[in-house]
Amino acid sequence: MIVVAGESLIDLVPQRAAVGGEALPPLLPRLGGGPFNTAVALGRLGADVTFCSRVSTDGFGEALLDGLRAAGVGTSLVQRGPEPTTLAVAAIEADGSAGYGFYASGSADRLFALPPELPAGVEALALGTCSLVLEPGASAYEALLHREAARGVFTLLDPNIRPGLISEPDAYRARFTRWLASVTLLKVSEDDVKWLGGSPEEWLGLGPAAVVLTHGERGLTVYTRDGAEISVPGVEVTVADTIGAGDTVNAALLDDLARRAALASEALLSLGSAGWTEVLSFAARAAALTCARTGAEPPYASDLR
Repeated sequence: MIVVAGESLIDLVPQRAAVGGEALPPLLPRLGGGPFNTAVALGRLGADVTFCSRVSTDGFGEALLDGLRAAGVGTSLVQRGPEPTTLAVAAIEADGSAGYGFYASGSADRLFALPPELPAGVEALALGTCSLVLEPGASAYEALLHREAARGVFTLLDPNIRPGLISEPDAYRARFTRWLASVTLLKVSEDDVKWLGGSPEEWLGLGPAAVVLTHGERGLTVYTRDGAEISVPGVEVTVADTIGAGDTVNAALLDDLARRAALASEALLSLGSAGWTEVLSFAARAAALTCARTGAEPPYASDLR
């Protein structure tokens, strides 16, 4: 089983560009949140996956749970609360890239509490995005990361930096550095690297067995602890928007590694150039299909055959 821990929220996505003197185009509510998208993508790929979070009992929260179940994602580790669901207002640029404004004050996912030890059958834990920023839940997710890593669970971290949510950048960067001792696989974008101010080579020395760096439409590169550097190109598509693309990469990496029985540090280092090329190419194809659709709509396994 793979456990994905972190926030779920509602993305308010513009249906089209503003026209004439229109101040705002119509906004379409879509199920979202980095960890939520990763869990849904894993479910659609056929993985055994469970979501670990705190979800509101409001209508949006019910819709989020329905979305998880429809994708085949387990919800036994979901906590519930009466507080509202976080909202993220997306702004889509001409190239399809997305920026966000968040409405997260007092929302349910911020009150996530550290759960009991995860089931013995858990092979991997994935975390990231807003859930590792917004307290008090951020400290609970951090404790979950360290606890599960200490008992040998494979961990994937995707910081997926949202600068508007980080009030103390230097403090966050210091926390990020401390997380790395408990991370098996780190996934970062070029924007993440620029904001964090480090490098994959530097971070490999602090814990991870491998770092996957995404380059948008230009593909992906993996750096491994034993000095390998392997890249694959992106897959050309007509981009609707990039919402959920990085989350789909997370899911595709975990799904393909699980199928190869490679959810361990030693296994990552033994994949070799051919193995990593296949894993990265699968992730690039999955992310491209997500980019071809409006909102976070990751592909099903049948779409990738």
